Amino acid sequence: MDAGKPTPATAASAGTVETDKRRCVALLEILQLLSERTLCSSFEVTLSRLIHSELRFLSSLSDAEISSRSTLTLNVGHLEAVVHVLWQPFVTAVSRVCRPIRISESESIYVDIVCSVEGDPVWVTVSDRNPRNITWEDENTGLKGRISKLVRLANQSSVMVKPSWILMFFSYGIGADVHQKLKSEFGAIELTTDPFVCEEIEMGDQWTNLVLCRFFLDACDFKIKVGPNTFPVMETITRACSMNYTGTCRKCVEQMHLDLGLVFCSFLSAMKCWCCSFHDISEQEVEFSSLVNFDTTALIAIVSGISNGGTAKLLSTPQAELRARFKGNLEFVIAQANSKDEKPILIEVSCSVSGKQGIVCESVFAEFRELISMCGRPYEKQRAECILKFIKVVPDCPSIRIMSLRTTRKMDMKNKVLFGTGDHWHAPTLTANMAFVRAVRQTGVSLSVTDHRPRALIGK
Repeated sequence: MDAGKPTPATAASAGTVETDKRRCVALLEILQLLSERTLCSSFEVTLSRLIHSELRFLSSLSDAEISSRSTLTLNVGHLEAVVHVLWQPFVTAVSRVCRPIRISESESIYVDIVCSVEGDPVWVTVSDRNPRNITWEDENTGLKGRISKLVRLANQSSVMVKPSWILMFFSYGIGADVHQKLKSEFGAIELTTDPFVCEEIEMGDQWTNLVLCRFFLDACDFKIKVGPNTFPVMETITRACSMNYTGTCRKCVEQMHLDLGLVFCSFLSAMKCWCCSFHDISEQEVEFSSLVNFDTTALIAIVSGISNGGTAKLLSTPQAELRARFKGNLEFVIAQANSKDEKPILIEVSCSVSGKQGIVCESVFAEFRELISMCGRPYEKQRAECILKFIKVVPDCPSIRIMSLRTTRKMDMKNKVLFGTGDHWHAPTLTANMAFVRAVRQTGVSLSVTDHRPRALIGK
């Protein structure tokens, strides 16, 4: 045999290593697409570093090491599973990925993902192990001990990072005995995730599909409750509902005038008003996933003349008059007016409110009414009155975990109250205030939001 010719076993191992390299490259591509879909790309830096580290390791392997490929421990599969979970549509507000959480001076716990799921703060752990190697009672590697530690430290964690649930994803599934013990000993609830993800991207005049190089056909995932359920139930929100009850759905529809703008009326029609649901929830808890919290920037953007066909008159107004009206904000307003046809904001955010009921805290309600009164045009004022018939004013009731954040210039008290109220109701906040969102997420706290581009009132 030629000295320089690889053996069949070495050639097969080399082929496997090359496959693993391609998996890393595919992961980097899907990670780039994932970061473009999310508000915060901080997790991309961590994952990109880990994937590149794996790729460098694979590229540095000698022939001797490649021939003993079966003895190597690789993290490619684990990283694929993490990215797969991140791609799931129910995973939002990711604030930390593949990093330990410090519980005390002497103790910390590694968590794959810190995020929100349907408004709840969640810790996610991922297992890429073969089900045959997942034991329950084993002293060192048993799943029972791992879960017990997770739940214990989750309960001991600070209120800012304390999860409501621990979500466990097993990329190759688990055995029937482990499955049964998860449910019986920890009250685990089985969930459903897509076995694969696919993103359609435009390449010139053609369309191509980019998918992860691995499907998760045997995967299963469970969620385990952490601590008592301290979130508001039916009686609390019923009191909030009674504050601003508006009658029947039919009456709300009749109050929408088409001269306020067809797109505006379509936007409101997509929402679920409180009129029809007030009686529906009289004997059950609120379905928190059906709520959306509006901040002042969102309400202004929805009623703004720029969002509702008023830009032609604005752009035809003499520059001197516009400068006197908008002063230093003129360029900002003109840029919004010029972009409204390219990116119509009401159409863009409609999917975020479709089928959901809107809430607004008392402080935002007061601020919005004041701004509209001082700066709104007649049609903007009418739209404001109309949208306030579709949403409920709830008391300022910020969650403890948001109020526990240190108040700074970027995390001011006013915004802690409005975003914290949304967090209290498990409702994502529709906002253009991404400076506050970034500041919160830099602390490692997950905050569920839906962003939109800002819009200004046209004014008189």
